[in-house]
Amino acid sequence: MVLLGYFLTCPFEGLAAGRIAGYLFPSLNTHELYRLGGYPVYLPHILLGLAITVLLTWVNYRGIRAGARLGKITTFTFLTLVILFALAGARHGDPANFHPLFSHAPLISILLVWQVVPWLLAGFESVGKYAEEASPDFQGGGFFVAIALTICTGLAFFWVVISAVAYVAPWESLRSNQQFPTAVAFERALHAHWIVVLIMVSALVALVQAFNANMIASSRLLFAMGRRNLLAPKLGYVHPVNQTPSHAVIAVGVATAAAMLLGEAGLIPILEVGAVASAVAWMAACASYYRMKPHLSGRLAAVFGLLVTSLMVLVKVVPIVPGHFTRPEWIALAIWTVLGLMIRVPGERQRQKRLEPTAESVSVRK
Repeated sequence: MVLLGYFLTCPFEGLAAGRIAGYLFPSLNTHELYRLGGYPVYLPHILLGLAITVLLTWVNYRGIRAGARLGKITTFTFLTLVILFALAGARHGDPANFHPLFSHAPLISILLVWQVVPWLLAGFESVGKYAEEASPDFQGGGFFVAIALTICTGLAFFWVVISAVAYVAPWESLRSNQQFPTAVAFERALHAHWIVVLIMVSALVALVQAFNANMIASSRLLFAMGRRNLLAPKLGYVHPVNQTPSHAVIAVGVATAAAMLLGEAGLIPILEVGAVASAVAWMAACASYYRMKPHLSGRLAAVFGLLVTSLMVLVKVVPIVPGHFTRPEWIALAIWTVLGLMIRVPGERQRQKRLEPTAESVSVRK
C-alpha cells in the first residue's frame, strides 16, 4: 500500500500537467482521441504527460544525483513562486473572507479534509527511501532531521497556500464549475492576468517536483520488494554503471505512461485511492512499531497513530460519510489489487525455490 500511495502520484501529476497546460494554452485542448467517464482525452495532453514521464524516467535511470539535483532546482523554484503570489495576494485580500470557517459542521468539514491529507503529505516523508544511496559522510541521525524538515515544510506550504487563497476571495466564490477557481479568484482580486500565469507556472513546477520525488520513492520500494522476492526478482536488479534500480525505474515509468491514458476521468479515483493507500501504509507502520515493543511512550504513540489512521480509512469506506468511495474508486482499488497479485506470483515462486534446498539439507542431516 505504501507503493500504491507513492506510485499513483506519478500518473496524477502527468495528467495534471496536460490540464494546466491546456488552461494556459487553449490550443492544446484539441485533437480529441476518445472519452472516458464523459471527459475528453486530448492528444497534446497525453503527449505532454508522456514527455515528462520519459524525461524523469531517463533522469532517474542515470543516477540518484541527477534526480536529487532536479528535485532541488524544482523545489526552490516552486517555493519562490509560491512566496511571490502569496505576497501579491496579501495586498488585495480581506480578513472577512476567512468567515465562515467551515463549509459544513466543524467535524464533517475536518473529516472531508482529513480524507486527502495522507495523499497530500505523501512524498514529504520519502527521504528515508533513499537511505542506501546516501553519501558515506551522511550521518544516520540526519535522516530524522531531513524527514522532520520536509514534513514541516509541507505543512507550512499548505498553510500558506490555503491562507493566501482564503484571504483573497470568499471560499463560496471558489465553489464553481470553472477550471482552477483559485487562479480565477486571484485574477479578480488583482485585476491582472499575470497572476494566473504565475500560479499556473508554479503548479507546473510543483508537479514536476512531486512527480520526480514520488518516482524515486516508488522505484526504490519496487526495488526493495523485488530484492526480498516479494515481487518479481528482476525488479531488484541494480545497473552496474549508474548504480540505480534500473528495472524498477523503467517499470514505474511504463506503468505511469499506461495509467495516463485514463485522462481526466482517472484524476479523482487516483487521488482517492492514493489517500487510502497512504493511510493504510501509515497504519501498518504504527502496528509494526508497536510489535517491536518500544517504551511506554512509543507504544502510546503507536496506538494513537493506529487510531488516527483507522479513522482516515473509515471516512473513505463508510458510505454514510460524505466523500466516501464510489464505484470508480472501488474499481481502481480492485485493479491495483489484481495487478499486485499478478506481479507477486514470480517472487513467491522464487522464494519457494530457495526454501526447497534448505528443507532438503535439513532432512539429510536428520
